[in-house]
Amino acid sequence: MNAMNTHYPDPVKVEPVNRHTLAVIVDNEPGVLARISGMFSGRGYNIESLTVSETEAERHLSRITIVTSGTDAVIQQIKAQLDRLVPVHRVVDLTLQGNAIEREICLVKVAGQGEHRSEALRLAAAFGAKTLDATLSSFVFELTGTTEEIDRFVRLMTVIGLVETCRTGISAMGRGAEPL
Repeated sequence: MNAMNTHYPDPVKVEPVNRHTLAVIVDNEPGVLARISGMFSGRGYNIESLTVSETEAERHLSRITIVTSGTDAVIQQIKAQLDRLVPVHRVVDLTLQGNAIEREICLVKVAGQGEHRSEALRLAAAFGAKTLDATLSSFVFELTGTTEEIDRFVRLMTVIGLVETCRTGISAMGRGAEPL
Protein backbone atom coordinates (compact mmCIF):
# COMPACT_ATOMS: atom_id res chain seq x y z
CA MET A 1 0.00 0.00 0.00
CA ASN A 2 1.09 3.56 -0.59
CA ALA A 3 1.59 6.33 1.99
CA MET A 4 -2.13 7.11 2.21
CA ASN A 5 -3.04 3.50 3.15
CA THR A 6 -5.10 2.87 0.04
CA HIS A 7 -5.06 0.12 -2.53
CA TYR A 8 -5.04 2.61 -5.41
CA PRO A 9 -1.66 3.24 -6.99
CA ASP A 10 0.10 6.57 -6.58
CA PRO A 11 -0.68 8.99 -9.40
CA VAL A 12 1.85 9.00 -12.19
CA LYS A 13 4.00 12.14 -12.16
CA VAL A 14 3.98 13.78 -15.59
CA GLU A 15 7.01 15.92 -16.30
CA PRO A 16 6.61 18.90 -18.62
CA VAL A 17 8.07 18.72 -22.10
CA ASN A 18 10.10 21.82 -22.97
CA ARG A 19 11.63 23.09 -26.19
CA HIS A 20 15.42 23.57 -26.10
CA THR A 21 17.84 25.14 -28.56
CA LEU A 22 21.28 23.49 -28.57
CA ALA A 23 24.39 24.94 -30.19
CA VAL A 24 26.92 22.23 -31.07
CA ILE A 25 30.48 22.96 -32.28
CA VAL A 26 31.82 20.09 -34.39
CA ASP A 27 34.67 19.23 -36.76
CA ASN A 28 33.75 20.16 -40.32
CA GLU A 29 34.26 16.77 -41.93
CA PRO A 30 32.15 14.28 -43.90
CA GLY A 31 29.72 12.17 -41.89
CA VAL A 32 29.46 14.37 -38.78
CA LEU A 33 25.90 15.47 -39.46
CA ALA A 34 24.90 11.88 -40.20
CA ARG A 35 26.36 10.73 -36.88
CA ILE A 36 24.51 13.42 -34.95
CA SER A 37 21.17 12.89 -36.69
CA GLY A 38 21.69 9.12 -36.33
CA MET A 39 22.15 9.56 -32.59
CA PHE A 40 18.79 11.36 -32.43
CA SER A 41 16.88 8.86 -34.57
CA GLY A 42 18.51 5.82 -32.95
CA ARG A 43 17.25 6.90 -29.54
CA GLY A 44 13.84 8.09 -30.67
CA TYR A 45 14.44 11.83 -30.19
CA ASN A 46 12.94 14.34 -32.58
CA ILE A 47 14.77 17.22 -34.26
CA GLU A 48 12.33 20.10 -34.77
CA SER A 49 14.86 22.36 -36.51
CA LEU A 50 18.42 21.84 -37.72
CA THR A 51 20.84 24.35 -39.24
CA VAL A 52 24.49 23.75 -40.05
CA SER A 53 27.28 25.90 -41.42
CA GLU A 54 31.04 26.16 -41.27
CA THR A 55 31.90 28.97 -38.85
CA GLU A 56 35.69 28.78 -38.58
CA ALA A 57 37.34 27.77 -41.84
CA GLU A 58 40.90 27.95 -40.45
CA ARG A 59 40.11 25.45 -37.67
CA HIS A 60 37.64 23.42 -39.82
CA LEU A 61 34.78 23.88 -37.34
CA SER A 62 31.06 24.00 -37.98
CA ARG A 63 28.17 25.07 -35.81
CA ILE A 64 25.02 22.99 -35.65
CA THR A 65 21.91 24.54 -34.12
CA ILE A 66 19.38 21.92 -33.06
CA VAL A 67 15.91 22.58 -31.69
CA THR A 68 14.42 19.62 -29.84
CA SER A 69 11.84 18.95 -27.13
CA GLY A 70 11.80 16.73 -24.09
CA THR A 71 11.64 16.51 -20.36
CA ASP A 72 14.58 17.87 -18.39
CA ALA A 73 15.96 14.33 -18.04
CA VAL A 74 15.69 13.69 -21.79
CA ILE A 75 17.41 17.00 -22.65
CA GLN A 76 20.24 16.18 -20.22
CA GLN A 77 20.59 12.77 -21.85
CA ILE A 78 20.68 14.30 -25.35
CA LYS A 79 23.40 16.76 -24.32
CA ALA A 80 25.46 14.04 -22.65
CA GLN A 81 25.22 11.76 -25.67
CA LEU A 82 26.13 14.58 -28.06
CA ASP A 83 29.14 15.43 -25.85
CA ARG A 84 30.39 11.84 -26.14
CA LEU A 85 30.55 11.88 -29.96
CA VAL A 86 34.14 12.22 -31.16
CA PRO A 87 33.75 15.10 -33.65
CA VAL A 88 31.82 17.22 -31.07
CA HIS A 89 33.87 19.92 -29.33
CA ARG A 90 31.17 21.64 -27.31
CA VAL A 91 27.44 21.46 -26.59
CA VAL A 92 25.68 24.54 -25.20
CA ASP A 93 22.02 24.69 -24.22
CA LEU A 94 21.10 28.23 -25.28
CA THR A 95 17.71 27.85 -23.60
CA LEU A 96 19.36 27.48 -20.18
CA GLN A 97 21.78 30.35 -20.81
CA GLY A 98 18.96 32.83 -20.88
CA ASN A 99 17.40 34.92 -23.59
CA ALA A 100 19.13 33.72 -26.72
CA ILE A 101 18.40 35.47 -29.98
CA GLU A 102 16.61 33.11 -32.36
CA ARG A 103 15.76 33.91 -35.97
CA GLU A 104 14.56 32.04 -39.00
CA ILE A 105 14.35 33.01 -42.67
CA CYS A 106 11.36 32.06 -44.77
CA LEU A 107 10.61 32.43 -48.47
CA VAL A 108 6.88 32.58 -49.20
CA LYS A 109 5.30 32.36 -52.66
CA VAL A 110 1.81 33.82 -52.93
CA ALA A 111 -0.41 33.82 -56.02
CA GLY A 112 -3.43 36.00 -56.48
CA GLN A 113 -5.19 38.63 -58.52
CA GLY A 114 -6.96 41.87 -57.67
CA GLU A 115 -7.74 42.41 -53.99
CA HIS A 116 -5.74 39.32 -52.94
CA ARG A 117 -2.68 40.80 -54.60
CA SER A 118 -2.94 44.14 -52.79
CA GLU A 119 -3.73 42.40 -49.48
CA ALA A 120 -0.60 40.25 -49.85
CA LEU A 121 1.49 43.42 -50.31
CA ARG A 122 -0.15 45.09 -47.29
CA LEU A 123 0.51 42.09 -45.05
CA ALA A 124 4.08 41.76 -46.28
CA ALA A 125 4.70 45.43 -45.46
CA ALA A 126 3.12 45.02 -42.01
CA PHE A 127 5.44 42.10 -41.22
CA GLY A 128 8.51 43.79 -42.73
CA ALA A 129 8.85 41.16 -45.46
CA LYS A 130 10.98 41.96 -48.48
CA THR A 131 9.60 41.37 -51.98
CA LEU A 132 12.15 39.28 -53.90
CA ASP A 133 10.09 38.57 -57.01
CA ALA A 134 6.90 39.99 -58.47
CA THR A 135 4.96 38.87 -61.52
CA LEU A 136 1.46 39.74 -62.68
CA SER A 137 0.10 36.72 -60.80
CA SER A 138 2.49 36.06 -57.88
CA PHE A 139 4.99 37.35 -55.33
CA VAL A 140 7.91 35.80 -53.49
CA PHE A 141 8.49 37.36 -50.08
CA GLU A 142 11.45 36.98 -47.72
CA LEU A 143 10.76 37.27 -44.01
CA THR A 144 13.23 37.04 -41.14
CA GLY A 145 11.87 36.69 -37.62
CA THR A 146 11.00 34.38 -34.78
CA THR A 147 9.32 31.09 -35.52
CA GLU A 148 6.05 32.46 -34.12
CA GLU A 149 6.16 35.53 -36.40
CA ILE A 150 6.82 33.39 -39.45
CA ASP A 151 4.05 30.95 -38.50
CA ARG A 152 1.62 33.88 -38.20
CA PHE A 153 2.69 35.30 -41.59
CA VAL A 154 2.30 31.92 -43.29
CA ARG A 155 -1.17 31.40 -41.76
CA LEU A 156 -2.31 34.80 -43.06
CA MET A 157 -0.87 34.18 -46.51
CA THR A 158 -2.64 30.81 -46.66
CA VAL A 159 -5.97 32.65 -46.74
CA ILE A 160 -4.75 34.94 -49.54
CA GLY A 161 -3.22 32.33 -51.85
CA LEU A 162 -0.12 30.65 -50.43
CA VAL A 163 1.58 28.48 -53.04
CA GLU A 164 4.83 27.43 -51.40
CA THR A 165 7.08 28.06 -48.40
CA CYS A 166 10.74 27.35 -47.72
CA ARG A 167 12.17 27.80 -44.22
CA THR A 168 15.79 27.75 -43.07
CA GLY A 169 15.32 26.51 -39.54
CA ILE A 170 16.42 28.39 -36.46
CA SER A 171 19.74 30.16 -36.09
CA ALA A 172 20.46 31.15 -32.51
CA MET A 173 23.10 32.99 -30.52
CA GLY A 174 23.44 33.90 -26.86
CA ARG A 175 23.31 37.54 -25.86
CA GLY A 176 26.32 39.41 -24.50
CA ALA A 177 30.01 39.60 -25.32
CA GLU A 178 30.97 36.03 -24.40
CA PRO A 179 31.61 33.60 -27.27
CA LEU A 180 30.10 30.13 -27.44
